[in-house]
Order: sequence, then structure tokens, then C-alpha cells
Amino acid sequence: MANSKYEYVKSFEVNDEVMSPNLIVVRINGCDFRRFSEVHEFERPNDETALNLMNACAISVLEEYPDIVFSYGFSDEYSKILSLIVSFFSSIYPTKWKEFFPQKEMRYPPTFHGRVICCATIEVLQEYLSWRQNECHTNNQYNTCLWKLVESGKTEKEAQEILKGTQKQEKNELLFQQFGVNYKKLPEMFRQGSCVFMKQEEDIAKYSENGTPVKRLRRKARIVHSENVAGRSFWNVHQNLLKDIGGFAEDNGKINPDYIRSFLFENKLMPSTWIVIRIDGCHFHRFCDVHAFEKPNDLQALNLMNSCAMAVLKEFQDVMFSYGVSDEYSFVLKKDSEFFQRRASGIVSAIVSFFSSMYVMNWKSFFPEKELKYAPSFDGRAICYPSSEILRDYLSWRQVDCHINNQYNTCFWALVKSGKSKSDAQNTLKGTQAREKNQMLKQFGIDYNALPAMLRQGSCVFRLKVFYLFTLDSPIQYFFIST
Repeated sequence: MANSKYEYVKSFEVNDEVMSPNLIVVRINGCDFRRFSEVHEFERPNDETALNLMNACAISVLEEYPDIVFSYGFSDEYSKILSLIVSFFSSIYPTKWKEFFPQKEMRYPPTFHGRVICCATIEVLQEYLSWRQNECHTNNQYNTCLWKLVESGKTEKEAQEILKGTQKQEKNELLFQQFGVNYKKLPEMFRQGSCVFMKQEEDIAKYSENGTPVKRLRRKARIVHSENVAGRSFWNVHQNLLKDIGGFAEDNGKINPDYIRSFLFENKLMPSTWIVIRIDGCHFHRFCDVHAFEKPNDLQALNLMNSCAMAVLKEFQDVMFSYGVSDEYSFVLKKDSEFFQRRASGIVSAIVSFFSSMYVMNWKSFFPEKELKYAPSFDGRAICYPSSEILRDYLSWRQVDCHINNQYNTCFWALVKSGKSKSDAQNTLKGTQAREKNQMLKQFGIDYNALPAMLRQGSCVFRLKVFYLFTLDSPIQYFFIST
């Protein structure tokens, strides 16, 4: 980061840490996925293709992050640290959409939010998995009954009344007697959810000169269904899980969801403070190189970032203002915001998720000739600022950083393009001041102050209120900037 008088604002940034040796679970849930399912006409009560898409995203997450050794999911939920995993999952979902729905257009980007559960012992993890699988069974059995009743002519409200207070056995009898459905014969994925984990398997790496295959162990993802994912019998069969996580001493008994919820890692943000969510591209140097972005700035890539920021403001009404530069964007939420009850995990993951999926969806609008070679990911953090003055200084800090970094990068790439090595360019710029850099750029015919404002100053996104005053001749527009 560049040095400036505004750097004191960094003291307001707090790092969330999960103490070792906790097992960390990140649970991902779809935001308003009922609406998403209706708009995209998913089958009720289960769309097998949509569930397979979720499983494919889980596989990609495990392949991307070796520290993740196991995941379990059902419906629009997947248990997998927070913003990064949610972002990658959200990017993969629209990336793989056409693979699973070749005839369907994705009409708007999906959003997921996440929560962290710190499992202090292997027994806590066992009970957590039992809880989630029990929820899968309970919800699926209820939804299967509900939609069968609706298909038979009942309204949704009437179906809910019929099912009110019914037990599992009664639901099974209702399905079999009225609709000829044997619940236990429905696909395992619907009733039990899906487990995804990595397993070491032999694979042919290459062939020797005489044609003999050379085999090596490689991590490969497996999708497995089990009636009891928290049972010893399932766990003991998969030696890699025992090695990576550990074994269960005994099978789980009665499930206590309140006990599990006590392990939720909550970071409630201070009330009556400005909330800033800052997101950054993860490994974006590599992403830019792979996609051949122009150096030092790619205008199309920056405009793609700006389009995603605009979409965030349209989607989340509590976001009042945003400022972005390069692969970074800061979103300012109003002081009295109760978005996700001011839970940092919910706010950060939802905004990062929406931004990530929108980036993938908007890619072709800005790079029609370029293929998106892999899904991008962003990490995010929440910072609270108690006063408008400190918030202003935060934004000033980010803009000063924008100017210093952009001026340096403009000089650096001008030197590299002139024939210098990257190491020589860095040594040439070492210790130089702003005025010296401006003089250096003039040698390359570049007037730094004449470069596009977006490159030198960054971009702001905020709402405008538009009022129309109609006269007999024509309407007159009055614009007011919201504060």
C-alpha cells in the first residue's frame, strides 16, 4: 500500500481469526433461491440438473483449494475461508450454467451467502453433519408432499394446512396412498444430499519411450451418497477422510441444533457506524496475464468492474456509494443499515458473491472476442467507521493509493515496453518522487495528467434521483445526487 497521511484509517480494520486446532466449516446458502428457481423454471420439488450443477461447483471448489477436504450439500446449500470460497463458488455457478442448462439463458446472477462454524472437536463436526442431513431429509419429504398436493389441484396454502403437524410416517403414507410414491425409492441425492471429497487415485501421467504407462497418484473428486454421512460405517470406508479429518468414536444419537448453532462464528458489526465492504481480486496478476489484459491498464477490464459495482448498487439498497480502482472496490453501507442484522459474514459474502457472479455474466459484454479461461475470485472484508470524517479519510486513502500505484505502474510498463527488464525498471523507479515520474513519462510522450480520469482517480458509483417537471412544451429533468 502507498504511504499517505490517511493511512491511520487502517487501524479500524480487524482480522477475524479462528483459533486452531478448530475444524472450520463454511456453509454456503443461496440468497432468495426460491425466486431464482421460479424465474429459471426449475422442476419442483427437486431439479436434478440444478443439484448436479451445485455438486459440480463443490467439486471445483475442492479442486481449487487443497485445504478443503470434504463437503456436504443439498438443495441450494453447501458446507465449505468465507468470502473467497463463496466468491469462487458464485463465479463457477454461471461459468458452468450452459454445461447443465444448454437450452436455458441465465436471466440474472445467483447470490450466495456464507457462515463459518468452528467445530472444536470431531464430535461437533459429526453432530453438525447429522443436523444438516436431517434437515435435508425433513425439508425434502415436506416439499415432495407439498408439490404433489399442489399438482393434484390444491393451492399452496391448502397444501401447507394439510401438512401442518404431520409426522414423517404420515407424510410417507400420504405420498404412497394418494400419489403412489414410495419416498424411500426417490433418488438418493434428493433424500440424503451429496458428499464431495478428494481421493488419491492412480492415473496415467505419461508414457515412457517403450509405451509403458507411467502412473502417479492424483487427487480426484468423488460424489458419494450415504444414508448417514455422520456414521462410523460411512466414515471408516473412506480412509482419506480418516487421515485428513479423523474418525468418529461412536454413532451420533439425538441431534441438538441449538448446540451446533453455539459454534457459529459471529462478528456483529458495531451499530450506528458506516460499514465499508472492500473486495479485492484474488491472484489477479495471474488472471490478467492469462487473459492478456493491456498493461498498465485495460479500460475494458476496468469498465467490467464498474458494471459489476453498478449492479451491486441496484441489487442492494443499503449500499449508498462505492469507489473502485484496478481489481478493488469499496462499498459503503448506510449507518443505520440492518442488512443481515449487521452480521459481517452475511454482508461480505452476499456482496462478494453477487459481484463475482455478475463479473462472469458480464464478461462477454466487455470481451466479446475473449474466452473466460477460468473463474475469477474475490476476497472481502468489513470495516466500521464511526464518523463521516473518518469515512471520508478512508476514501481519500484509497484514492491516493490509486494515484500513486497508477503513476508507478504507468512508468514501470513504459520502461518495460522500451526494452528494459522488469528488474531494471524497478531499480530505475526506486526512490523516485511523483514529479520525477511525470518527467520520466514525458520522455515516452506521455502527459500523465492527460490520461483518462478513471485511471488516475478511480471510479465512483452512486445513485441519482431524477425528477421530471412537465411543462406544456417539454419535460425538464432535474438531477439530485443522493447523499
